[in-house]
Amino acid sequence: MTRQSAGPNAGADDEGPPAAGRNNGQLNRSMILQTALRIVDRDGVDGLSMRRLSEAVGRDPVMLYRHMPNKAAVLDGVAEMVLAQLSVDSTDPDWGGQLRTVAHNFRQLALKHPNVVPLLVTRPLATPLGQRPPGMLRPLEDVLALLISAGFTAEDALHIYRVLFGYLYGHILNELQEVIERPEETDHVLRLGLHRLAITEFPQLRALAPALASYDGAAELDRFLNLLLPGMTATLTGGDGQPPTAEDTSAAG
Repeated sequence: MTRQSAGPNAGADDEGPPAAGRNNGQLNRSMILQTALRIVDRDGVDGLSMRRLSEAVGRDPVMLYRHMPNKAAVLDGVAEMVLAQLSVDSTDPDWGGQLRTVAHNFRQLALKHPNVVPLLVTRPLATPLGQRPPGMLRPLEDVLALLISAGFTAEDALHIYRVLFGYLYGHILNELQEVIERPEETDHVLRLGLHRLAITEFPQLRALAPALASYDGAAELDRFLNLLLPGMTATLTGGDGQPPTAEDTSAAG
């Protein structure tokens, strides 16, 4: 099933938060999370507090707690809101192409909300699987459906998901790192500040200065996917380049 952006994030980019101290309609979970996301986007996770959030929605903190029991619930909701924007077409017959699309869409989503990335990585780890918000689990469910319908076993589908998203989390955290120290410099070693490293101790790292300075996140992601997708197919299906079929399963039994 193709998922469209919906759920708690609907309209998040179209409406601004209510002015602080002003009652602007009925308070609800969606309003709270949209406002929380804007605070995190602007000031980071550390800039979000229940008091600041209540001021941003123009309500008494007591009213806020009627909808969100604590800051942890708000953080879970923000992560869920962002992940709800990640669409997976589980009916796509080209499972590899669909995973490639999902990977690039996840990267774009993370670059749009860089301050939310730590939540995407850590909040699921802090919550048992069955207690996570539905929107946080939807990408997993849809990727599993995509791969299982393509002929992979459920266990292999789960393995592919873990490998793919494990890489995506690390990839985006690496891409978001600030690597350019002196952008006005034309010498790559100076631009990256690698001149501080002794050439006798770090010759390989210094030699890679041009590649480090010209880092292309999208191209590097494609390079990984070009290794992952054929490799996974070969490893999990016995090397014939196709997912297992019903005949293969029967023969194996």
